[in-house]
Amino acid sequence: MTASQTMPSTRTTRGTRSMRAGTREIDIPWVQPRNPSEVIPDNPVVPEGHRYCHKCDKPVGRTRDDRPGRTEGFCPHCRTPFSFVPSLRPGDVVNDRYEVLGALAHGGLGWIYLARDRHVSDDVSDRWVVLKGLINTTDPEAMAVAIAEKRYLVGIDHAAIVEIFDFTRHADPVTGDPLNYIVMEYAAGQSLRDLRRDHRDAAGKHVPLPLAQVLAYGAEILPAMGYLHEQGLLYCDFKPDNVIHVGQQLKLIDLGAVRRIDDTVSPIYGTPGYHAPEIGERGPSVASDLYTVARSLAVLSFDFHGFTKQFRHTLPARSEVRLFAEHESYHRLLLRATHPDPYNRFATAEDMREQLMGVLRETRAAEEGKPHPSLSTWFTPTRRSFGVELGRVVNSDASGPQGASGVDAAVDFTQVVPALPIPQVDSSDAGAGYLATLTAPTPEGRIAALRAAPVRSPELRLRLILELIEDGRVAEARLELDAYAKDEQDDWRADWYRGMAAMRAGEPTVARTHFDRVYSELPGELSPKLALAAASEWAGDLAGAERFYGLVWNTDHAFVSSAFGLARLLARRGERDAAVAVLDKVPHSSAQHTTAQVAAIRVLLSAPVTQLTVEHLRTAATRLEAVDLDERRAVVAAEVLHTALEWLRAAGRGEPGARLLGWPVDERGLRFGLEHSYRDQARTCADQTRRIALVDRANRIRPRTWT
Repeated sequence: MTASQTMPSTRTTRGTRSMRAGTREIDIPWVQPRNPSEVIPDNPVVPEGHRYCHKCDKPVGRTRDDRPGRTEGFCPHCRTPFSFVPSLRPGDVVNDRYEVLGALAHGGLGWIYLARDRHVSDDVSDRWVVLKGLINTTDPEAMAVAIAEKRYLVGIDHAAIVEIFDFTRHADPVTGDPLNYIVMEYAAGQSLRDLRRDHRDAAGKHVPLPLAQVLAYGAEILPAMGYLHEQGLLYCDFKPDNVIHVGQQLKLIDLGAVRRIDDTVSPIYGTPGYHAPEIGERGPSVASDLYTVARSLAVLSFDFHGFTKQFRHTLPARSEVRLFAEHESYHRLLLRATHPDPYNRFATAEDMREQLMGVLRETRAAEEGKPHPSLSTWFTPTRRSFGVELGRVVNSDASGPQGASGVDAAVDFTQVVPALPIPQVDSSDAGAGYLATLTAPTPEGRIAALRAAPVRSPELRLRLILELIEDGRVAEARLELDAYAKDEQDDWRADWYRGMAAMRAGEPTVARTHFDRVYSELPGELSPKLALAAASEWAGDLAGAERFYGLVWNTDHAFVSSAFGLARLLARRGERDAAVAVLDKVPHSSAQHTTAQVAAIRVLLSAPVTQLTVEHLRTAATRLEAVDLDERRAVVAAEVLHTALEWLRAAGRGEPGARLLGWPVDERGLRFGLEHSYRDQARTCADQTRRIALVDRANRIRPRTWT
């Protein structure tokens, strides 16, 4: 058994997960099944560029001196006979059962034929099957593959893998030599390669397939790959040619290169541009199978020029592919799945599928303008919200709220750490049960209990690190992290907690580095993007912060902190209507719904008074009347009325007949309204000094009267 075939991964694997079947949250377009007679080529030939000697692998049958290359003959290098002519003709009957309709194509192991099963077909319908033969019966390696196919494949039972019906033998019509054939289910659709080749935009131009469709293909086919892996098999030669799309279903076909995971002697088959770089030295593995899936996704989703030569084992730079710039998570997914080091790729098909599904949800959310949420299996939900208070409306009048052109949007970033999600506890960990009993009410008590635990498992060590970080003991946490990372190499959770430690220590730039690494490990997860958004905002990268906040919020409205972060940055850039639209989408079921409505009012009022209209003010007042507030109502009412007063002074005139919160929109009416609001605040204020200040403010703002 080779190292590649037993390759572990500690980056995402925390116990074994079984592969689940595809789900109907995946939308796959309908592809009309094709009539079998329409798929048979009139003159099946093997292009000269694909003709190679099966023994020495050198070119054969090539054009010389304007003479077309021979389809049959002897290799000029080793004198091994070759033939690229179908052995079976239309009308031939194999094993007195399968009537050949014609040759479909020539694969790596020989010709593939379409035939009718006489034993099943009747006057009403026909049962069409595929016969897959060998290149040459004198080739012992090809014969060994045929025997292996018979042994491995007849027991495969998966909806996304073609069914193997039979394994039969038929004499060559010319030589009389026995030929072996596998009889397989016929999938009457189109290959992904053909769909990619024929896809056009509205103007008729050839374009790649839509990203969401490509990701859906990946999500549907990965369970089939995972099924093979669970059976101890490797597919080895995955590519778009080998997946048929019929109706709304995918079928993995051409199982000729399938081999056992522990097989170290059978010949290895693959396709340049798709197979992993380590195949020649280490042999195939689960990691190399997943590599071929990722390469296929790349070929389907963008114009991957040079993927068999210049980029045979690499991807183009992000700056060279527009799709990568627009969908960073997809780019990172491909980078991880095609990493040069197989140890750094996804450990299982299920791991890859989970991250791919996350990227698919992001993509669909961006395209459809509505969220596509899902519970993470790697992270807990957010533990609380941060940055939800946008502050009061800025106003320069000393008698009103503090500040005048915008909102006080300062964020207490020290509150990010206790709000962020944390990695889920691995239930198979030896310390998981002990963690469930950890009920000490204070950080000191929990830290002491963790240090005194009867076992020293990864989960207990990580929980101790978390408690130290949240208690502000960052230096101790970092020492524990160094020891953990040394013992548990390549565990992404070390980077997660290093990022949290850096945030707690006030080092947002350092935190970004660690959270970015987690993002690359888990490109479909939203938690790393939320952490990156907060760290980027704190570090002053507002464009990056806005991008990550927007990506998280657009995908899942459960991440309420991202809504406030996005609105905060939009308002800062003067895009107040967009900021309000974001805040309006905070769900009614959220504990922060009312806070979001208050924030929306403040954003509306934050425009310079010269840009405000009475409609802006009326909208803000109407929103306030619709919000169920406690003592904050008087505070926000004062902001609305004070902004209206500033607008009135700037405009130099009132609005006859207009009213805000029941008060006339003139100086006298607005002053009475402000007085009323300040006295309401004073009545509910527990601090005596502040209560006196509010009464004084009410007295100053009150218009002069006779009483």
